[in-house]
Parts: sequence; structure tokens; C-alpha cells
Amino acid sequence: MQIRHLGRAAYLPTYEAMQAFTAGRDADTPDELWLCEHPPVFTQGLAGQTGHLLEPGNIPVIQTNRGGQVTFHGPGQVMAYPLVNLQRAGYYVKEYVYKLEESVIRTLAHFGVTGHRVAGAPGIYVRLDDPFIHAALTGPANPSDPFKGLGKISALGIKVSRHCTYHGVAMNVAMDLEPFERINPCGYAGLKTVDLSTMGVDTTWDEAAQVLAKQLDARL
Repeated sequence: MQIRHLGRAAYLPTYEAMQAFTAGRDADTPDELWLCEHPPVFTQGLAGQTGHLLEPGNIPVIQTNRGGQVTFHGPGQVMAYPLVNLQRAGYYVKEYVYKLEESVIRTLAHFGVTGHRVAGAPGIYVRLDDPFIHAALTGPANPSDPFKGLGKISALGIKVSRHCTYHGVAMNVAMDLEPFERINPCGYAGLKTVDLSTMGVDTTWDEAAQVLAKQLDARL
């Protein structure tokens, strides 16, 4: 896998470049992993509902063809875009998503943080009371609030075209989290969003991106 560091990159040209790369690749094109951070932007998935955009204000909203609902991208967030030929790799989409989530979980573990999955809600979550312990949340399950006690640290949305992936995964490192309050993150009202910085993890964007890239490269 060829790893490309794009630095600070505007969202729309990056999105268009992923589409062009995918449309132009053939059976022998090497897979790539693009790493970047974006200026502030809200992006809507194919299932996106305008009602989940509460007060976007002066932050642009871009419609995309990825799965999922609305999310926010901004400085201090690692964006990882794997451009993978699933047919050649022998992965089903469900397995691919698992590998993305597992890469984030392993990256968080590098910094001492325990990541959790929530059934039916792609992405990775952490315990708000103590993100460093391994214990699962206790108490009866609450179907009306599957995120009780959890905050979202990583969002995931992909597109598969001709067996090849684009879009990818976002991991929050040290962001201005206020824009997440202007939306229902990933379509869930009241879902709290966190980053490594607010949990007391002292790291840089570059270090977090390097660790995540290593984990993705090992699994993909």
C-alpha cells in the first residue's frame, strides 16, 4: 500500500480526487492510503437528513456519496482514506469495515485509550467516565440510548465502486469540538463527541496519523 501525506487539504478537491483515482484504476493499480486534515466542513452521506443539520452557520455543507449521515471534519482530526481493491484483497465490505474499526481501536490502545464498538452504529466510542479502563459499561442495556456513558471519537463512512473503496475513517486528536454541537453527529441527537486531547492524551496530529497509518497498512 502506498501511503500519501496530503497535509491540510480542502475537502471537495480531495473527494473529487478520490473519485477520479477510483474511476481510473485497473486490476493492477496499487492500493493507496491518503492521510490529511481538512478545513472546517460538514459532510452529508447518502442517507443524510437535513433535520440533523441544526445550525451549520458559516461552515460549508457538502453532499457526498458515502454511507451514513452528517459529520464534521476540521483541523486536528486525522482523515484516513484507504483506496483498496476489495476484490483483489479478498475482503467483503463487512470485513473491510471491521478492519477499519480495529485499526482505530489499536491506535487508541497505543495511547492507552480503550475503544468500543456499538452494534449498528459504525465508528468507535470511548467511556466518558474513564476512557483508559478496559471494563465494559455495566447496568441493563438501554435500547433508547445505546450511547449512554459513551462519546464518539471516530466516524466511518465508505463508498465502494467497482469493488474499490474510497472515503474512509476520521479520528479526533485535538480539535475544536464546538461544531459537533451544531449537528446530530452521524444522525444521533445528543451524541457527545470527544477527542484525545479532551481525555488528557498529549500527542500531535503527526504522531496520531503515523500510528493510524501503520495499523491500517498492517490490516489492509
